[in-house]
Amino acid sequence: MTEDSDKGMISCCGHRTGFNKYYPPDYDGEKHGSLNSYRGKHALGDRARKIDQGILITRFELPFNIWCGTCNNHIGMGVRYNAEKKKIGNYYSTPIFSFRCKCHLCDGWFEIQTDPKAWWFNTRYVVTSGARQKDEDWDPEENGGFAVHGESYTEGKATPDDPLAALEKTTDAQTHLTKVQLPRLEALMEVSEHYNSDPYSLSLKARKRFREDKKVRKEKEKVDDQVRDRYALPSDLNLVEEDAETAKEAKEEWAKGREELLSRERKRRKLPVETSLKVSSSSFLSSSRSSSNASGSKTSKGSASDALRARILGNTARRSTAGAGRSIMK
Repeated sequence: MTEDSDKGMISCCGHRTGFNKYYPPDYDGEKHGSLNSYRGKHALGDRARKIDQGILITRFELPFNIWCGTCNNHIGMGVRYNAEKKKIGNYYSTPIFSFRCKCHLCDGWFEIQTDPKAWWFNTRYVVTSGARQKDEDWDPEENGGFAVHGESYTEGKATPDDPLAALEKTTDAQTHLTKVQLPRLEALMEVSEHYNSDPYSLSLKARKRFREDKKVRKEKEKVDDQVRDRYALPSDLNLVEEDAETAKEAKEEWAKGREELLSRERKRRKLPVETSLKVSSSSFLSSSRSSSNASGSKTSKGSASDALRARILGNTARRSTAGAGRSIMK
């Protein structure tokens, strides 16, 4: 058993007891550096089998729906592949990576690359070969939304915006901020401070006012209930507030209804009297004619008595009609 300060405790058969790893007897830490270099293997194992070509095997998930160019089958978004990841260039300081995948439905290969130049338009990936992407562009302005980026980005314009227009827009925004937004914000803060400076007293005033309103409402409900009970009105009938205008309207409605009632009563009483007079006069005339035919000697005397009788009946009918009208007026 020997001891080494750099390697820890190593047994005579070559085991490193402190790390539970096997170190062969001919292993030299200064010469080999690590067990991977001693065995000639990469730390990533089989994923780095093409590392000498700059290719790393990584797990890649499709960012969108595609159709394979070899078998023409649809491959849905989210399907995962063991892709060959490789750096193919740079966009300024941002690296551009390509992911080469083998279709699981056939033997065809397709390649997808990152697109940092137009990341807001291509969802940061673009199909370069072996497949075609499903077109799922969504225009927010056509669907009642708002574009996240400016017009130059959405339309793909390469020219920058007008600097004078940008400066004018900035100046207008600054003016609106200083002349409109800041005074409005200060006014809102003053109002908030005024109403929230002493919440106890404000709450006391509000509760006092609520109690007064409740008391007035209870008194009104009590009076309304008494009126309903007095005139046998339904309990769900809403009574209006009594004021000069409503009192005037009520009096006008009462007078109108009374006049209609009197007119109906006059018509009802007048019709039977006229009918009785007509019947009595007709019966009287028929009786007078029959009596005149029966006895010619008593014609003059009977006609005088019949005329007197008819006059008495007419006066009686007029007195009864006038008395009924006076009683109705009272």
